[in-house]
Amino acid sequence: MPEIRRLPETLVNRIAAGEVVERPASALKELVENAIDSGASRIAVRIVDGGLSRIEVTDDGCGMSPQEMALALERHATSKLPESLVGEEGAIERVASLGFRGEALPSIASVARLTLESRPQGAGEGWKCVVDHGDPCEDGPAALPPGTRVRVENLFARVPARRKFLRTARSEYAACHDVVRRLAMARPDIAFTFEHGERRILSLQADQPLAGRVAQIVARELEANGVAIDLERGAMKLTGIAGLPTYNRGVADHQYLFVNGRPVKDRLLSGAVRGAYADMLARDRHAVLALFLDLPAQEVDVNVHPAKTEVRFRDAAGVRGFIVSGLRQALATGDRRSAQAPDAAAMGRWQSEPVAEPAPAAALQSIFSGRDWSAPAAGVREASQAWREHEQDVMASPQGRAEQAAPLPDDAARYPLGIARGQVANTYIVAEAADGLVLVDQHAAHERLVLERLRAAGAGDSVARAQALLIPEVVELEETACDRLEDAAEKLAGLGLAIERFGPGAMLVRSVPHSLRKSDPARLLQDIADDLAHHGEALLLGEKLDLVLATMACHGSVRAGRVLSVAEMNALLREMERTPRSGQCNHGRPTWVKLKMEDVEKLFGRH
Repeated sequence: MPEIRRLPETLVNRIAAGEVVERPASALKELVENAIDSGASRIAVRIVDGGLSRIEVTDDGCGMSPQEMALALERHATSKLPESLVGEEGAIERVASLGFRGEALPSIASVARLTLESRPQGAGEGWKCVVDHGDPCEDGPAALPPGTRVRVENLFARVPARRKFLRTARSEYAACHDVVRRLAMARPDIAFTFEHGERRILSLQADQPLAGRVAQIVARELEANGVAIDLERGAMKLTGIAGLPTYNRGVADHQYLFVNGRPVKDRLLSGAVRGAYADMLARDRHAVLALFLDLPAQEVDVNVHPAKTEVRFRDAAGVRGFIVSGLRQALATGDRRSAQAPDAAAMGRWQSEPVAEPAPAAALQSIFSGRDWSAPAAGVREASQAWREHEQDVMASPQGRAEQAAPLPDDAARYPLGIARGQVANTYIVAEAADGLVLVDQHAAHERLVLERLRAAGAGDSVARAQALLIPEVVELEETACDRLEDAAEKLAGLGLAIERFGPGAMLVRSVPHSLRKSDPARLLQDIADDLAHHGEALLLGEKLDLVLATMACHGSVRAGRVLSVAEMNALLREMERTPRSGQCNHGRPTWVKLKMEDVEKLFGRH
């Protein structure tokens, strides 16, 4: 019979490292979080070869004494669990720091060469400890300013099985860059620098406004194309910046989510974001945003995953509802705006001058160019014929004229979309505003207006009207899927889907939403169950109903190609100014763009 025995300490540390230190970015995350928890106001990060050769983090925090450094390099020793909480039930849930220094450092030191240097504030000198793949090899004084410097070299050099599964230096650098970006966003009060080799990637000043810090890291134009978020509900608070629906990306990599200052990648939060933008973005487009959720520590469990990138909420439905309603409320403050970043290539074409056909004078010049002066009479006849043909062309050209333009009213500033001046290609309305030229996509704009009218009239309720099945259908599913559907049955009934439990592994469907009466109940329940598993909320059915409303709005809207009178155009513009979310269509595309007057003047060299 195999004998049970204790594992060597070095092997225990390496096993722990396998949970915490998956790649250079994992080690970097732990070190930067330690620097933040130390009370630092400046943090400098430098990596070499994507962190494979070296990771160095320097801070000006509280520092550590030699005795504290020795303890920090032992497992299960930390400064981040106050004495008052030790031994109390639920103490781990009440920790407000980002991590446990006594866990990460020994784990990293067991799979790399770690040099730890630190000097407490007010101390005359610093101290240095070096651990090479679990073996202490140096201990003595060190010269450095107050704070801490940690250097990690040759990660997994003695663990070839782990080393060979690391990616290229470029890929590892990208992961490290993402770690620093997220932590720097979470703490705009701290100055950050990030260097890769000899190249400086980030240089962020301390005490920046949150929106400015996020925009500097994510994209400069986000601040101009986003709305600020600052909402509270009970003990929960939501802050950050959310991009307009028209300012979107093809991937979800530009969604940054934080819980109590900790960067997370949580499915429930991602699902809440998707729900908030559900009827404002196409399904293959994603919002750009940074959201910071703060709530009491006992309401969230951050110890679900060793790297603490996933969290579990005590009231998941309440958190999700707060984020969805908060995002929608914030977007409503900028709902008539549209991302105003005209395509550079399209704008460049305005600079090219049209090439005109040769005028009759050019024909005369070509005829009388000195080539054949012996036959002037023939040349005159040809010139006369050319002139007559030109007159005929002029008479045959379009002679239409626009309606007489009324002057801009004195209160033109009250009408941001301006006064209609005409229509291009029977699709785009041209309007003059007090500060520029406005182009409106008439179909996209009216599609949004019709959708909002349907909602205001309660069309959502009629769409969700239940259609009873003549014979209730039994749908067999996994028992866990049935459990999720049973818990959500009351809410689903409000949407027109009446279900009940029918044994351990089946659900009985009695009615479906009227608008989805032709759908397959089995597939519908499976999709909703999968969505519940991923996001903890029946989002998919709501999206299907929104899609029905959007389809109705599309069919009931002004089509491209329809000729509008100036009165109809102005009526459309005024309604857009009054209607929520009129800056984007139901698929996240802009409904209007504006070319400011100074930009128009630049096109003609008047600037």
